[in-house]
Amino acid sequence: MTDKTSDYKIATLGSHSALQILKGARDEGFKTMIIALKGRTQPYESFKVADEIIELESFKDLPGLEQRLIDENVILVPHGSFFSAYTDLEALNQSDALYFGNKKILPWEQSRTKQREWLKKAGLTLPKIYDKPEDIDGPCIIKFYGAGGGKGYFLAKTAEEFYEKIKPHKDKRYIIQQYIVGAPLYVHYFYSPLTGELEVMSMDKRYETNVDSIGRISAKDQLDLNIESSYNIMGNLPVVVRESMLPQIFSMGEEVVKVSKKLEPGGLTGPFCLETIVTPELEFYVFEISARIVAGTNPYINGSPYTDLRYKEPMSTGRRVAREIKLALESDEIEKVLINGN
Repeated sequence: MTDKTSDYKIATLGSHSALQILKGARDEGFKTMIIALKGRTQPYESFKVADEIIELESFKDLPGLEQRLIDENVILVPHGSFFSAYTDLEALNQSDALYFGNKKILPWEQSRTKQREWLKKAGLTLPKIYDKPEDIDGPCIIKFYGAGGGKGYFLAKTAEEFYEKIKPHKDKRYIIQQYIVGAPLYVHYFYSPLTGELEVMSMDKRYETNVDSIGRISAKDQLDLNIESSYNIMGNLPVVVRESMLPQIFSMGEEVVKVSKKLEPGGLTGPFCLETIVTPELEFYVFEISARIVAGTNPYINGSPYTDLRYKEPMSTGRRVAREIKLALESDEIEKVLINGN
């Protein structure tokens, strides 16, 4: 069988989960390219995961590289920082550079309203959303649109408290979401359109400043110091759940994939994440979906306990993406994993 990996390069932007993506591509035999901001290339030089490093003043300059990417058969693998390179989804859809995944599903991820429609159709349990601050009748969390890593999120339990805390964030789009008390769990999946099979890759919880350190301070001191909670993510911690929870975890992912195929031709392709809260009764509340690789997969660059059960070699989500591209090339089904939005 002809090795077609030599005809293509795998590239991504220098941020988020790029190290994992590029190492995975290397492990599968692909040449790699990193597109990084000037002054931020050292990690990719030091960890030696990139065959080629391109420096830009701004990710907004990425469209200027498009012809080169096309000429060199570069496949872009998106992650959470990828969308800052384009002003809107229309600009991304107009790009003819090769893109891993299904662009048609992106509007369903980008709109929190469409996300809820998608997740509800999948039969998942969601936190309540308040239409306006005056409707607040209990603890809620205010979240801003976009992949901001939780920056700026805050809690409120009354309309008055909301209006006071929203002042520094004027002009930002937000949602007011019921605050569910429980353990956060982020489940990382991979769906292969080549095999029709869903895989559970790994799970994580986010390490957030400063909510994950407030517990070290007594309640009295918290009140005396008037500490304001912050949900800005600074890292990710690995999690393995009780085995009895796995059937429901698989079921949630399968229903999300099934509905995605009804929403858009091709549906979900490749990695995605369901962001959940697990209550003391072990009930799952799903509050968000990311239709791409998430940074919570980064603790598993050498594979997770779940991928170790399935694969004979270390399998990160980044490598699983490259493996899917490789299999698609070998079976002449590359159009199943590179789906344009036009």
